Amino acid sequence: MGSQKTYRISFLLLLIVLVASFVLNTSLGSVSIPMSATLHTVFGGSLDNDSWEYIIWNYRIPKAFTASVVGGALALSGLLMQTLFRNPLAGPFVLGISSGASLGAALLIMGSSIFSGILTLGWVNDISLAIAASAGSFLVLLAVMVVASKVKDTMALLIIGLMFGSITAAVVSVLSYFTKAEQLQQFVYWSFGSVGNLSWPQLWLLLAIIGIGIVLSILSIKALNALLLGENYARSLGVPLKKSRYTVILATGLLAGSVTAFAGPIAFVGLAVPHLTRQLFDTTEHKILVPAVLMYGAILMLLCDTVAQLPGSANVLPINAITSILGAPVVIWLLVRKRKMVF
Repeated sequence: MGSQKTYRISFLLLLIVLVASFVLNTSLGSVSIPMSATLHTVFGGSLDNDSWEYIIWNYRIPKAFTASVVGGALALSGLLMQTLFRNPLAGPFVLGISSGASLGAALLIMGSSIFSGILTLGWVNDISLAIAASAGSFLVLLAVMVVASKVKDTMALLIIGLMFGSITAAVVSVLSYFTKAEQLQQFVYWSFGSVGNLSWPQLWLLLAIIGIGIVLSILSIKALNALLLGENYARSLGVPLKKSRYTVILATGLLAGSVTAFAGPIAFVGLAVPHLTRQLFDTTEHKILVPAVLMYGAILMLLCDTVAQLPGSANVLPINAITSILGAPVVIWLLVRKRKMVF
């Protein structure tokens, strides 16, 4: 366990890296804009080049904020699931919430092939996709909450969540088999994930939902610390297990479900960042880990999005691919170097 001074230094370093990553992400893109011009605009100045100012305020800054919010939310939801199930391989999507969002998006995009025009491709846009994905994730979350009230064993809940994910994935596969090539291509493109499609109003809505999830997570810190030592120990400390489980599941649903609805299913971040954070802080205290994973997740997503943009090129790589390509080797290297997993 580190000292308070060590933690303060680590948080200061994370903050510096976060700000640097945000500025770097905002400065790079298909259009070359000097970093000095970007900084001047961000801090309230105006530019002679109106097109640069428009690009910075209407595309790059919302995209950087989205990447920060998405990365932090996925990292926090991964931490919640790993603690609840005491499983280092648990991620934010083990309860099938992401699969539910994918099913909602699949029904909207590919439904017309099966429902004979009741659902049409003309309805599909960023807002309708977010609504459909949100509805899908909410329905699965509701089903998981109902099951959680019937099941006492947390591991049984984990298996049931995985089964929900398998069922929804199977329905998506059936839809994919019957759909037309154009609609299938659009769904595949959505499944790549993207942080560059949100307008300011959408971003504020996403931030509000994630804010509720963060508040619920903070309220659960005492229960999360107790759950690390087992449910019997937590019960002996007077932790209301049923209520705590509901709160953690609801927080995860809000965090992971909203991210999937607005940015698509983004893999790896929720699984890896909690482990990377534990390696840096060497603690299991959630009062430290909760803010740390939020910052670490934001940094990782900003860096991955910067690489995905292919600065100087008009091409954009799938963010899902970049998060795994860049992140997985780092986790492997850290675990090999430390020779053990802090958990």
